Amino acid sequence: MINELTVVGQFKIRQAEIKDVEIIASLCEQLEYFVTNQQIEQRLTKIKNNDAHIVYVATLEDEYVIGWAHAHICDSIVIPTPAILLGLVVDKDCRHSGIGRFLMHQIEQWASLAGCDNVLLRSNIKRKEAHSFYEKIGYTNIKQSLTFHKQLL
Repeated sequence: MINELTVVGQFKIRQAEIKDVEIIASLCEQLEYFVTNQQIEQRLTKIKNNDAHIVYVATLEDEYVIGWAHAHICDSIVIPTPAILLGLVVDKDCRHSGIGRFLMHQIEQWASLAGCDNVLLRSNIKRKEAHSFYEKIGYTNIKQSLTFHKQLL
């Protein structure tokens, strides 16, 4: 697995750490996902102990987090093993500077080394700018579907 630091231009990509919780939560809000620092800390702690998950952050030279990406290896009966991108956020003030592209490249490298055949992702239908970004970096829209949810007690 990829655990080392990657330096790209004036930002670095590394694995997320508990110290990043507050800014990860803040970045989630930019995409209208409202989670508490405590929820992020609990989830990140669990994820960091699971080799089927990876969370990378992009930071400025001073370690300030400006983006994150989370992927999960998903064994499937019906398709070759994919890595599924579960989230990608780049700070609204830092978009269009290559950070998202490099986060995705890091996810792709991790997935390849983990034996995945591809990377899958879902993007909300209203996020047109994100769709354009994914197409620009080589992703193809292969399916449109509905997402259903049932709250468990």
